[in-house]
Amino acid sequence: MSAAAAIALSALAMTLIVGGRYLLSSGAFALATRLRHPGLYRGLELQIRREIGWSLASAAIYGVPAGLVAWGWQARGWTRIYTDAAAYPLWYLPLSLLAFLLIHDAWFYWTHRAMHRPWLFRRAHAVHHASRPPTAWAAMSFHPLEAITGAVVIPALVFVIPVHVAVLGLVLAIMTLMGVTNHMGWEIAPGALVHGRAGRWLITATHHEAHHAVYRGNYGLYFRFWDKMCGTDIGLGSLATPDRRERSPAER
Repeated sequence: MSAAAAIALSALAMTLIVGGRYLLSSGAFALATRLRHPGLYRGLELQIRREIGWSLASAAIYGVPAGLVAWGWQARGWTRIYTDAAAYPLWYLPLSLLAFLLIHDAWFYWTHRAMHRPWLFRRAHAVHHASRPPTAWAAMSFHPLEAITGAVVIPALVFVIPVHVAVLGLVLAIMTLMGVTNHMGWEIAPGALVHGRAGRWLITATHHEAHHAVYRGNYGLYFRFWDKMCGTDIGLGSLATPDRRERSPAER
């Protein structure tokens, strides 16, 4: 099999994996929403179908660099993914996890903030904010341009930072979990975490729902310190309702 064919097959496989992961995770939390808050998504059926459509398109975009990484790791040994836990000290495992999350969070903050510039918002990010209010299905509901910015960062990092394959899996699991739970319209995290000391620095649904309500501020993915340092942290408060929402940058 030629390298091009192998890469295409790997990209297809990763697309199916990313799409399946999205359907399972978002579906599970949508079911949890139905059980915990019956009727919360009532009247949003058309929106949810649109969210699923955009998300599956995003899965195909995420699958391309992921497939290239999988092929480069297995067939060429190009990446810095390793499987022998003894290859680095055990303390490096949590350090590499933190490094991936911190770099990903920084990339997300600045690209997300850029997406709120009126020109980029109208042409790309408005797709994501068309979910008013967002649901558990909106986690990957992106315009292709925005999906590309999200799809490249983790694959790029594995060529630079040594990471155990299990730690990489944990990074992807955390990314998926926070992406879904921060959009499902209610707070799943315990109040002691949200309003306690950890909540000052970690992003949960309460924090991100405020972003979807007022469009400005709270641009981070995992942590709040970029918002705090740059003066874009708008705090917590209660989850916003549609009648409290401000106009989007595209509507101003």
